Amino acid sequence: MDKLTFNDELLVRQPARGIDVETTLAHFAIITCLIDPALLRPLIHPRFQLDLVEVDGQERALLSVVPFMDQDFRFVHFPWIRWRFGQTNYRVYVTDTQTGEHAAWFIGTSLDSWTVSIPRHLWKLPWHRARIHFDCNYDETARRYSRYRMQTTDSWADAEVELQDTGQPPTELAGFDDLETGLVILTHPRKGFYYRRDGRLGTYQIWHDRLQTTAGNIDSARFSLLEEMGLDTSGVKPAIHSVLLQHETEFTIYLPPT
Repeated sequence: MDKLTFNDELLVRQPARGIDVETTLAHFAIITCLIDPALLRPLIHPRFQLDLVEVDGQERALLSVVPFMDQDFRFVHFPWIRWRFGQTNYRVYVTDTQTGEHAAWFIGTSLDSWTVSIPRHLWKLPWHRARIHFDCNYDETARRYSRYRMQTTDSWADAEVELQDTGQPPTELAGFDDLETGLVILTHPRKGFYYRRDGRLGTYQIWHDRLQTTAGNIDSARFSLLEEMGLDTSGVKPAIHSVLLQHETEFTIYLPPT
């Protein structure tokens, strides 16, 4: 994999307009699992190549479970109308063979709000209604979580996770030659692609500033989607590549999807 950096092209923000959305995300975690590429390949459109790393002598793909709380989801032209809800994304890291860009392939999303019906039916996004509960305590003085628990129930992808936060920035990411390349891949995919609910290829674009994450560890984790799709054969705990935590960050979502 070529060396990647947080250059101006990645960090410059396009102005939000129309029906674009801005939101503050809290309890943002990127829990990345090591997956056999042969198991993921059938789930990805042929246009995309899996981004692979070598860990312990084995080539592996990377799938992240990304839970967070939308604090104030709002359309830029109607900022006084706001929603608050939990969300969990399931994404795989890929390269677009048409453009050479690194991107995220979304398997799907759980959303704890009735508003999930809008993207699900209007734009055919693979989003699903769920109940998502966060039990978190962030120590402002220590600048780390003293408690981080998340549970998703009544969903196509039930999940339960308990994390520890070191409060320290990551110093390395397994399988990447340098830390910055790994952080660009895992924390900064600006484009997302997915199979729409009608089977067609869909995409949307987001923006956020460079994340200032801390490294975490897993106390316990169970992701039913990985088990049901045959991506986690342990039935207890997936093979974890890394855990990255961010207390808050601002996101822009450019709509509509295409």
